[in-house]
Amino acid sequence: MHPVPAAAEPVLYEVEAMRKLANWRPLVQWFLAIPHWIIASILNSVSGVLALISFFAILFTGNIPAGLFDFQVMTFRYRARVTAYSMFFHDKYPPFDFTTSADDPGGDPLRFSIEHPPKFNRWLPLVKWLFIIPHLLLLIVLAIGGFFVGLWAVFAVLFTGNYPPAAQSYLIRLNRYGNRILAYLYLISDHYPKFGLQ
Repeated sequence: MHPVPAAAEPVLYEVEAMRKLANWRPLVQWFLAIPHWIIASILNSVSGVLALISFFAILFTGNIPAGLFDFQVMTFRYRARVTAYSMFFHDKYPPFDFTTSADDPGGDPLRFSIEHPPKFNRWLPLVKWLFIIPHLLLLIVLAIGGFFVGLWAVFAVLFTGNYPPAAQSYLIRLNRYGNRILAYLYLISDHYPKFGLQ
């Protein structure tokens, strides 16, 4: 297991990634993750509604209720864990864990948490969607590259049992970047993400 370090930001995304895997893993892990993806899609729908509620909560009170914030972080963590398993960063089947906590409860090679700020900027939700557009454009370009890097990783593991470190690092950093963008867009972080794969 090799941790890929994360830059110090309110959104923590770290993976204890495996470099050696059974050759068959890329062929089946995405399939084994289907039950998790069904749950994650339901949670994503709920998360979208909660983002709208968060919009008004921040606008009128300058904060998000702790329970709502923790639920949002749980949905992000759940999806991040399923994605990490599907992309065979490791071979540990993700738990069906719905712990509503901003801090990661552990139990999975992927650690995901978001710091709950004492106060949110009340007017920022009105313009966040505009500020995030350059990030979304960059993310699209990086994700296209990620598709080809992912194909390289699949064939490398299939034929050698080794996950190329450069490919693994790129894909982990891409997922970290995407989660930081979404946390900002879904109003659970006021921290404007840094550009690129940190």
